[in-house]
Amino acid sequence: MDRPSDHPAEHAQQTQPASSEAMAATTTVAPPPSADAHPHPPAPTDHRVPPPPPAHPAHKSHLRRNLVILGIVLIVLAVAVWFLAPWLMLTLTTVSTDDAYVNSHVTYVAPRVAGQVVKVLVDDNNRVKKGDVLVQLDKTPYQIQVDLKAAALATAQAQARAQVGLARGTRFKLEHAIQEVDNQIALLRANVAALKTYQARLTDAENNLKRGQETKRINPGAITQEDLDKRQADSDVAAAQFEQARETVLQIRVGLGLPATPEQQVHQNLGVALPGLLAAPLGWGPLLAAGVAAPQRIDDLTMVPPDLDLTFSAVRQAEGELLQSAAPLGIVPSSYDLNPKQLIEDFYKQHPEGDIDRIYAGILPNVPAVKQAEHDLEQAKLNLCYCDIVAQIDGQVTNRNVNPGNDVQVGQNLMAVRSLTDVWIDANFKETQLAELRIGQRVRLDADMYGSRQEFKGRISGFSYGTGSTLALLPPENATGNFVKIVQRLPVRIDLVGYDPEKTPLFAGLSVEPYVFYKEPPTGPDAGKVLQPASPLPMLAPDPHP
Repeated sequence: MDRPSDHPAEHAQQTQPASSEAMAATTTVAPPPSADAHPHPPAPTDHRVPPPPPAHPAHKSHLRRNLVILGIVLIVLAVAVWFLAPWLMLTLTTVSTDDAYVNSHVTYVAPRVAGQVVKVLVDDNNRVKKGDVLVQLDKTPYQIQVDLKAAALATAQAQARAQVGLARGTRFKLEHAIQEVDNQIALLRANVAALKTYQARLTDAENNLKRGQETKRINPGAITQEDLDKRQADSDVAAAQFEQARETVLQIRVGLGLPATPEQQVHQNLGVALPGLLAAPLGWGPLLAAGVAAPQRIDDLTMVPPDLDLTFSAVRQAEGELLQSAAPLGIVPSSYDLNPKQLIEDFYKQHPEGDIDRIYAGILPNVPAVKQAEHDLEQAKLNLCYCDIVAQIDGQVTNRNVNPGNDVQVGQNLMAVRSLTDVWIDANFKETQLAELRIGQRVRLDADMYGSRQEFKGRISGFSYGTGSTLALLPPENATGNFVKIVQRLPVRIDLVGYDPEKTPLFAGLSVEPYVFYKEPPTGPDAGKVLQPASPLPMLAPDPHP
């Protein structure tokens, strides 16, 4: 029997040259034939070229691995493009800084009155609304002050009513003084008229006496001595009546503060004293003989100044008393040059119809003493109201440092309330980044607290007037010769747009990264400006009290 190596097929296979790929692919050795197997008979010799051997499985796995690697690379590139493209666009179209934080207004709660704390109704982190009571002080001392001021107001009102009555009386006194002067002037004229009558009687009596004396001298029997004595008595009675009427006239004139002008007139005309002439036995006879017209001199007695009823001493005194009594009531004349009548007319002008009762009723509430007492009472009520310390804004309580039983003073810091709605971003941009920033530019805000889960929107609303180092308590001194230039940062205020603190609150101090889209046109108020324009502040009506 031949050996297996002598088999023609095997011999051909062994003698056939193998390529490097075939040799690499055919590295496995066929298992040896079993001992029980019978040897095959020799196959006939075939001189045809055998087919190429099939591809080995390792080659397929190599191709598959290359395809997987290529796919992974493509996926990585796609993912990189998907994520890096927005970042790249954001980097090319925005200006950003990591030196930014959330800021908000803070209101420090302080008492307006001193007192002892009774209750503290809030604690740290409690949310409060405007007007909520935070702390209560002891109200007893302030309630006592309210009662005292109320009593003082009642007293002031009573005194004001009494003062109104006094002013009313002095006004009547002034009117009566003016009327009295007018009455005295009328009485003077009446007495002057009576004086004229007595003058006529005196003249007639003196003429009868003169005729009787002339008749007695020429014809002593034509007239009896009795008739002559009667004529003498009639002349003496007429002279006495004339003198009495004259003295009454002079008394009225002196009472009106006027000089005795007839005496002065006679003295000027005759160069003699009138009292001596009146004391002569013939009375007014020498005056008449001297050519002085008595009626004309008597008419002079009625001559008084036209404004005597305004300048008379009693009228002036009543006017002063009226002004003195009206001053505590707050009544001031429109001009101190007014005469008494004008003063009264000006007083009546306070009411369209001149109703004196309504005028005094309107004066009473405006009396200075009453208004002062009312203000004192209002202040006492305010102090009582201030015992309830309330929140002035909506926000969250922080830094509480007050407890029941503490004695607090006016202005003492008890706690702070930070606003949750009035929130903005202070972004400290480098000075090299400020050239393209303007008011109104859109800003995207990423808060470290929320990461990529929440994106906030905002807009630039203004720029600080100085850098942080310049506005510091101790600004740097660059004139010492050892200056080293450092890029400065300027605070830029960014207002939030569409911010809802109920859903995604931002707390003061949180880090934020803003992205300013400087290539987009700015919008909103003062868009495109660097400085806000100067504008007048709104005028608001003050609240009476909280």
